[in-house]
Amino acid sequence: MTTTPRRNRWKTAVGLVLTALMLFPVYWMINVSFTRDQDMRASPPSLFPIGGTLDGYRAVLDQQLPYLGTSLLVGLGTVLLTVVVSAPAGYALAKLRPVGGGAFNFVLLIAQMIPGIIMAMGFYAIYLNLGVLNSVFGLILADSTLAVPFGVLIFTAFMSGIPRELMQAAVVDGAGPLRTFWSVVLPVSRNSIVTVSLFAFLWAWSDFVFASTLDGGGDHQPITLGIYQYIGNNNQQWNAIMATAVVASIPATVLLVLAQRYVAAGVTAGAVKD
Repeated sequence: MTTTPRRNRWKTAVGLVLTALMLFPVYWMINVSFTRDQDMRASPPSLFPIGGTLDGYRAVLDQQLPYLGTSLLVGLGTVLLTVVVSAPAGYALAKLRPVGGGAFNFVLLIAQMIPGIIMAMGFYAIYLNLGVLNSVFGLILADSTLAVPFGVLIFTAFMSGIPRELMQAAVVDGAGPLRTFWSVVLPVSRNSIVTVSLFAFLWAWSDFVFASTLDGGGDHQPITLGIYQYIGNNNQQWNAIMATAVVASIPATVLLVLAQRYVAAGVTAGAVKD
């Protein structure tokens, strides 16, 4: 009886140590965002922002707001396009059972294994011919190619678990496939919609490969390129870089906190409660 509490305390201690190690980069990012650039050259740098400054955050407000606005626009556009494309596709694969559905699922898995830089090169050649380089729409379309295969797989898995009774009740009431999808399947699948939307937004928000390849010289660049502009051969503004990273992390952090219970919840549990 005495060994179990002691073992639990050891597990808790190990968990706290591992958590602290994993979160230390986040703390260091916040610490450097308040540290003056000249103090970063000290050896070793201070673990606390003694004599801190807000110059980095002033730089964010003065220089980075357009980049943040572009990232927000690209993220929301990617979410909308991903859900609009992947939700009906997942419904068709899960409930309508089209011919070749298994092969299509396999193609989706293969699509997720293609390195992003290879896709970026392909997009560059296509966008150059279409004249959509350095555009927000081009980034939304490119980022959606990463999110849509994932979204289709998630929607297919979630919608496969929807009870047949719900579908049969809709058919008895005279609803066709489209009406059933809109009025029955989508409301029940809210957890999967939140999950797909969250990951699609995070992928678009953190994208650098597509942004640097397809929008490196445009007027509307995302925040990842905004951070990159602080880095040069003879100039590394670590204060401004980390302050921008802190501000850019806030939307993702808030979304993760708000959406975690929807991501963890099962879609069939929601259907039973409703």
